[in-house]
Amino acid sequence: MRLHRNLVYTTIDSLNAIFNEGEYADKVVARALKKDKRWGSSDRKFVAETIYEIVRWKRLYAEIAEVKEPYDRDDLWRMFAVWAVLRGYTIPDWRQLEGTPQRKIKGRFDELSKIRKYRESIPDWMDELGVKELGEELWSKEIAAQNQQAQVILRVNTLKTTKQKLRAILMDLNIETDYLESQPDALVLKERANVFLTDAFKDGFFEVQDANSQLVAAFLDVKPGMKVVDTCAGAGGKTLHMASLMENKGLLIAMDLYESKLKQLKLRAKRNGAFNIEYRIIDSTKVIKKLYDKADRILIDAPCSGLGVLKRNPDSKWKLQPEFIDNIRKVQAEVLENYSRIVKPGGKLVYATCSVLPSENQEQVKRFLTTENGKNFTFVQDKKILASESGFDGFYMALLERKLE
Repeated sequence: MRLHRNLVYTTIDSLNAIFNEGEYADKVVARALKKDKRWGSSDRKFVAETIYEIVRWKRLYAEIAEVKEPYDRDDLWRMFAVWAVLRGYTIPDWRQLEGTPQRKIKGRFDELSKIRKYRESIPDWMDELGVKELGEELWSKEIAAQNQQAQVILRVNTLKTTKQKLRAILMDLNIETDYLESQPDALVLKERANVFLTDAFKDGFFEVQDANSQLVAAFLDVKPGMKVVDTCAGAGGKTLHMASLMENKGLLIAMDLYESKLKQLKLRAKRNGAFNIEYRIIDSTKVIKKLYDKADRILIDAPCSGLGVLKRNPDSKWKLQPEFIDNIRKVQAEVLENYSRIVKPGGKLVYATCSVLPSENQEQVKRFLTTENGKNFTFVQDKKILASESGFDGFYMALLERKLE
């Protein structure tokens, strides 16, 4: 296998932006792919996958290459050389790759692969926290699963089409998909493809959404005609799923702290043909208080560490800090306390995170149920979903019902 200079240079530039300038990997990759219009699909695939792989295995490759942060360009080339050797590429006689110690790289890889924090390429604190919360055996399995490349899953927009019709449309474009038994609205791509360029996407026939993320809206048991509130809507993947389950009947209020996210959601909703959504920016406590005791259903998709979605966001392994997790637990407790008041007696709420840590999940729910407000709720059921068991993202969701007065 040969390496092409322009593709590798783009990769090095991109790694510099991610590691040294704090940019997000998905934004950097999107920019890199627009760099040269002459690139074919295999060139683009090489750039995207190589950047993500080196981000994912940063600690391991840096240790093998014997480089430390902040990385200069020579350091990045050394890390790239490690990747190339371990992937079986022929090392070209470029100045930057002169003297690549191939045998030493393979030897160091075998040696370091015996130590989990290097083998799975994670910071010490994350390894310690995972062991503390999940135990040695389960954490080893989970972090290994989180380092696998995420599959591309589509959620069929049932407001506009059916799973069978969408599958046939994509098949005509040579994009093959499989059904998922556990998810009524999901299709899994057999091979990665840029589905965002298809007319089916532009016409709002589907969204890209992880299989386990698709469980959340269904877990809330929303029905057409209800008044439903999504308290942390963000860009709205789950909001749009709820709109389709409500068949555009009833009212769905999408709330968020950030206007920019709701603007994004508005555009997506228009494409999806979801028109029962109202948008509210949480710019004061009044916005929440006005809704107290009003909703049949509320979703609290709480801010979290994201330790269930590392396969999708490998750079968050390096951006996350332990103090962020301490702070986010406090935010989760406050959000649960305040937003739960929106549910009317007899209504239901789901508290969900994309984390696998019990301290962000079942322990938060347990603590909430002991508070003054929490005593008004009954615990119905929860789901703890691990990447190592499901093959998709790690998630947690708990269903609570507000007691009738």
